[in-house]
Amino acid sequence: MTPQEAKAAPKGKKRFLVQPMMVHVCYGLAPCLAASVFFFGVRSLVLLLMVTAAAVIAEGLFTLKQGKPITSAVLVTSLIYTLSLPPTIPFWMALVGILFAVVFGKMVFGGFGFNAFNPAMAGRCFIYIAFPTAMTNKWVEPFSQFPGGFLHWTPSVDAVSRATPLQVLAEGGNVSTEGLFWGTVSGSLGETAAWLILIGGAYIIFKKSAPWRLAVSCLLGAAIVSILLWWAGVNVQDPLTSMLAGSFLFGAFFVVTEPITGPKTKPAQWIYGFIVGGLCMTFRAYSSFAEGFMFSVLFMNTFAAVMDIAVKELQHRGEKKA
Repeated sequence: MTPQEAKAAPKGKKRFLVQPMMVHVCYGLAPCLAASVFFFGVRSLVLLLMVTAAAVIAEGLFTLKQGKPITSAVLVTSLIYTLSLPPTIPFWMALVGILFAVVFGKMVFGGFGFNAFNPAMAGRCFIYIAFPTAMTNKWVEPFSQFPGGFLHWTPSVDAVSRATPLQVLAEGGNVSTEGLFWGTVSGSLGETAAWLILIGGAYIIFKKSAPWRLAVSCLLGAAIVSILLWWAGVNVQDPLTSMLAGSFLFGAFFVVTEPITGPKTKPAQWIYGFIVGGLCMTFRAYSSFAEGFMFSVLFMNTFAAVMDIAVKELQHRGEKKA
């Protein structure tokens, strides 16, 4: 459902609006959610339930008062936000972030369809800056043997403070590519298993719930920039490892492809995605942050509408000349 359709929906008749596109994205995120429980315990599922409840209530306080329904998009925001968090994040801290995401990342702009920034990344960025230690320095060794975390609350506290693959690589260490692919590495809740991210990403693209140009261009941008940096000796890791490590794959399929905050015209989508992917690898190489995807997306959100306007203007000029 488009923002216009959501706005035109009959008031006072529905308290919750089911949007097929958003439902498909939830299905696409299901493998990552299952992986978060397997690798990091049932605590991740409880965290998601608490975050989702807070997000729905926060949005409802705005929309229901206006006679408008809560949208399925808030479920997607909750899923993406939760799966991007460290396994040890305190519950209260996660709730602060999702409230910021919904209220200041979405509702202050007018609600669904009018937000300028990706709400999930806005909320994550807020707590990343406000609580840097909890967001960057407390990681755990994931479960690796069946049934994994399905029968445990969380991995042993003895494993706390284990570095993520990106931190290990930044310090000149080595990380198993096989571990990055299967997910047996430390990291955020839903971003460690590359194969499950690829399955979920392929699903939402197949269902046309995500613009494939944004995902493909993001992958191309990251690949080209990481190859250039690797050849120049700037990055200590090879391009494949760079793209498998951290939140890049998760972001390329589930964050960049968010339809509201990204460009709508096809040429702009190619440029936008390419720059996001390239910026991510550039931030990793030259900034003090081990992970750069969140900042790349929020930065490019600022220019998405302008890029669409520029493309339409150029197309209009071309038509006039023709």
